[in-house]
Amino acid sequence: MILYPAIDIRGGRCVRLVEGDFDRETIYDSDPSLAARRWVDAGAEWLHVVDLDGAVAGRPINGETVAQIRAAVDVPIQFGGGLRQLNDLEGAFGAGVERVILGTAALQDPDLVSRAGARWGDRIAVALDTRDGQLATDGWLGQSDTSAVDLAQRLAGSGIRHFVYTDIRRDGTLSGPDLRGLSELIEHVDANVIASGGIASLEDIRAVANAGAAGVIIGRALYDGRISLVNAVALFGRSAAAC
Repeated sequence: MILYPAIDIRGGRCVRLVEGDFDRETIYDSDPSLAARRWVDAGAEWLHVVDLDGAVAGRPINGETVAQIRAAVDVPIQFGGGLRQLNDLEGAFGAGVERVILGTAALQDPDLVSRAGARWGDRIAVALDTRDGQLATDGWLGQSDTSAVDLAQRLAGSGIRHFVYTDIRRDGTLSGPDLRGLSELIEHVDANVIASGGIASLEDIRAVANAGAAGVIIGRALYDGRISLVNAVALFGRSAAAC
């Protein structure tokens, strides 16, 4: 399983939100590239980077900060937040991002997802951000009436191979992952599912691994020191699984 330390960028700084609420923000690093180097030094094989400002604005905002992260580390980066046009994706890939994550665009512009998948294949992922069972949009400020499983099944049928599943109610709360929703998605969708939201302990990582997740995104628990990334990688990283 791949462990993805989360680097959420707002105003050029590395922050964590609770339940996606911009009024419940904690700033951890004024320079996100410092966090990136810290996690790579601890064994991270990938980084999960989100442009929070971009997610709300509907276009990338923190491109300069993403470029600084790219220059600071040599591991692959998956990146999302405000990517709603093909030229946004071209810009991200041109900046050295390995995989892009489409969120709102997956609901509002399915044709974009199809074109992106046809062009970049395995380098496209879709975020399934749910609140009370339905997908949220626009930086989690909007709400749809579509379920994660319904959208994932449609997109997997068109070739999308990676999904990031987040229960917004758990994100940043350290309350544990949504194993029920995660397991349902893994059962009904033939694709790689990355778990996100609520991870607070090594036991939570073990639980999502046992559920069949291909990866897990860890945020606040790393920044607060509740989880040692060194220990987590040793226990659950891809090299550990190969032993």
